[in-house]
Order: sequence, then structure tokens, then C-alpha cells
Amino acid sequence: MSAAEPLVIATSPLGGSAADVWARATTEDGVNEELRPLMRMTMPKAFKGKRIDDVEVGEPLGRSWVLLFGLIPFDYDDLCLVELEPGRRFLERSQMLSMRMWQHEREVVPAGDGCRLTDRVSFELRRPLAWIPGMSRATGAIIRRVFAHRHRRLVARWGAPSS
Repeated sequence: MSAAEPLVIATSPLGGSAADVWARATTEDGVNEELRPLMRMTMPKAFKGKRIDDVEVGEPLGRSWVLLFGLIPFDYDDLCLVELEPGRRFLERSQMLSMRMWQHEREVVPAGDGCRLTDRVSFELRRPLAWIPGMSRATGAIIRRVFAHRHRRLVARWGAPSS
């Protein structure tokens, strides 16, 4: 699988301005607001109190633990931002306990009286998970549900554009 080939794409029109949505969605609080109550992510010290616009591109940020229901550690993400267009787009390419490669691209662009937020995700499972028949398809289905949840939470916070 190519790292650039998205397996999950989620797009939502939002009623907030692109600048406001970006400012919230690229903070620890914003990420966790989207994930609750399904999960929560801790943030490495290098990211504490910062926004994505503040981090060094290409430098590993450290380990973020993924907590089921905000309590039970079930995976980690060794965060690394590889591309950044401040205020508009980021591309994270990391390794996780369960995945040899995790890639998440988020883009926020003005649209009418609001904005459009798009997430594109691709991944490659680690062995032995990759050897289990149907595991990649099942993982993709779980990721699609998680991002559908995140987008429902975004729409609940920002509303839909009025036009």
C-alpha cells in the first residue's frame, strides 16, 4: 500500500470559520473533544500547551497513548508531523504499536460562510496483525467509524454553514 493512498476519507462542511476551526482542531483539547467519549489521546511533552502550527516539521514529537474510553491504554502513536501548511493543512506520518505506518492528513479550507474539513487516513498493520485474514478491512471499518464520530462531534460544535 502506498503511504499516499487514503483508505478512509471523511469530509464535513462546518459553520465556523476556517481559522477558528483550525485553531481548535489542532490543539490537545480540540483533538480530545472530537474523540470523546470513545477514546482520548495523551500528548507528548513536546506538544503540551501547543498547537500543530507550533511544532517542528519532520522531528518526532514523542509518544501519545491512545486510551479507550479515556482510561484503558490500547495503542500508542509515535507522533511525527511531516508536512504543514499553517492554518490550512497538516500531514502526520507515524508509527503505532498496531501499525507500521499511520498517516493522517487534515485539511481545513474556507467554503461559503463556513469551512470544509477533510480527513484522509491510510495505514499499514504490523505483523502479526497483518497476517490475520480480514484484519486490515476490519481495522479500516473501525477507523471509518471513529472518523465519522469525530465529524459528528465537529458538526455538533460548529454547526453546519447557513448557505
